[in-house]
Amino acid sequence: MNRRTTLLAAAEFLAWWIALALLWLVLISTVDTLELAVGAGAAAVSALAAVAARRAVTGR
Repeated sequence: MNRRTTLLAAAEFLAWWIALALLWLVLISTVDTLELAVGAGAAAVSALAAVAARRAVTGR
């Protein structure tokens, strides 16, 4: 894995994480510190799964 592919993988993960974290914030009713922490963690796990699933399907 060279530098370019590493940056692209990080950018893909970050894009998924932002989209999923924003979705979490839209769907919750109260925004407090614990909800933000749980949402960030859930978004990170989901973003990792989304990146892994895309790579499994495309083979890259």
